Amino acid sequence: MTFKDKVAVITGGAHGIGSCVAASFREAGAHAVIIDIEPGDWYTGDIADKQVLEDFAAAVIAQYGHVDYLVNNALPLMKGIDECTYEEFEYAQRVGVTAPFYLTKLFRPYFAEGAAIVNISSSRDRMSQPQTESYTAAKGGIAALTHALAASLAGQVRVNSISPGWIDTQGNTYTGPDAYQQTVGRVGRPQDIADMVLYLCSDKAGFINGENICIDGGMTRLMIYHGDHGWTLE
Repeated sequence: MTFKDKVAVITGGAHGIGSCVAASFREAGAHAVIIDIEPGDWYTGDIADKQVLEDFAAAVIAQYGHVDYLVNNALPLMKGIDECTYEEFEYAQRVGVTAPFYLTKLFRPYFAEGAAIVNISSSRDRMSQPQTESYTAAKGGIAALTHALAASLAGQVRVNSISPGWIDTQGNTYTGPDAYQQTVGRVGRPQDIADMVLYLCSDKAGFINGENICIDGGMTRLMIYHGDHGWTLE
C-alpha cells in the first residue's frame, strides 16, 4: 500500500500504538501529523481541551490544506468506580469520545476524496475487569460513535474502528498462560494494529464502513474455566 503525500492525523501519536501508526504511514509515504499530551514531533496538547482541538485543527489545515485520514487513538484515563471522581470520569470521556467527535466535525469541510477515519476502541468495549469504568465507557462510546459517524458521513468519509486486545508496547516477551490465553499463542504488538489501520485507510478497504474489527489474537473467543490454559481462580 502506498500513501504518497497523503495527510494522516493521529491523536496520541507520541508513544505506543499511535507512534507505530505514525511511523507506518511515514514509511508508506504519508505526512503523519500527531498530537499528544506528551512532547512529540508535531503538536503538544491535551485533547480534552476544546481550544486545543480547535488550534490543532487550524494548524493542520494551515500547513496542509486538507486531511486524508484521521486516527483517533489517544488513551483515556482508566479508573474504577471505587476511586474515579466525577471530574476524572468526565475527563476520560472527553479524551475518548468527545475529542474524536469534535475533531471529525472540525475536519469535515477539509476531508479529501477517499478520506477515512479509524477509531481505536478496545476489546474492553465488550468485556471488562473490575475498576476500569472510565476507560471501558470511553472505549464503548467510541465504538458506537463509529457507526453513527459512518452513517452521517456516508459518501464522504468511511469510518471504522479497531478493538485491540492485549498489545505490549514495551517490547517484552511473554510465555506460558500470558501468551496462550490468546489462541495465536502470543501477546499482540503495535504493528498488528498499525497494519490494520493502514489497510482500513486504503482503497483495498473501500467496501468496509461502520465496522469494528477486534484484533486480540482470539482472546475474546476463548472460553476459560478454572484450570484451563494454565489459569486458576484463587
